[in-house]
Amino acid sequence: MDTGARIHMNTWRRLMTTNTDILTLSQLLSPSFPVGGFAYSHGLETAIKEGAIRCAATLEAWLSDVLQFGGAQSDAVLLNMAYGGDAVAVDVQARAFASSAERLKEADLQGAAFCETVQAVWDIDLGRLCYPVAVGRAAGVMKLDPELSTAMYLQAFIGNLVAAAIRLVPLGQVDGQKVQRALKPHCATIAKASANATLGDLHSCTWASDIAAMRHETQYSRVFRS
Repeated sequence: MDTGARIHMNTWRRLMTTNTDILTLSQLLSPSFPVGGFAYSHGLETAIKEGAIRCAATLEAWLSDVLQFGGAQSDAVLLNMAYGGDAVAVDVQARAFASSAERLKEADLQGAAFCETVQAVWDIDLGRLCYPVAVGRAAGVMKLDPELSTAMYLQAFIGNLVAAAIRLVPLGQVDGQKVQRALKPHCATIAKASANATLGDLHSCTWASDIAAMRHETQYSRVFRS
């Protein structure tokens, strides 16, 4: 086989691997994957009730901050730490880093459901890990591309919150899709920046989002669990 043919074959193999990764991740992070993501709003319900989010523009601004500086960004770090590291140790850090009781419940219960389903479908025992750690550990065991795994996790994270906002604001579905489109580049950038992340990269400074999640715990009328 000459050099050109060998390069072509290697490129084809990489493309096939990437396509398989995309299909697997699409299944793992699909709204139909039974983790119960539809039941959680990450504090969004309180932010909408208190008037901080009123339209597509304010939703986009709120989610942009969560994505770049808050829970979504820290999830990306935790996912990458768990990908090739000690997932149990990362899980301890993830639980300690949760900013409120409902944030911890959100990560814990979704992670438990994710681990149970992965074991039932792929026969991979992940133990009991919180959600971003479980996704990172599963991606590592399945040898899925870590940058792609992170980007698709973040897109699913944002998609779930947009779906919540469509019901609560209320917001039109087209506006919801426009918000997701606008935030997509951030998902790709954060995924790239999170490669080989360490504990020193773990941070969050979205105080309004954290406080909204705390207030949600005592909100009188609630649709979502967080």
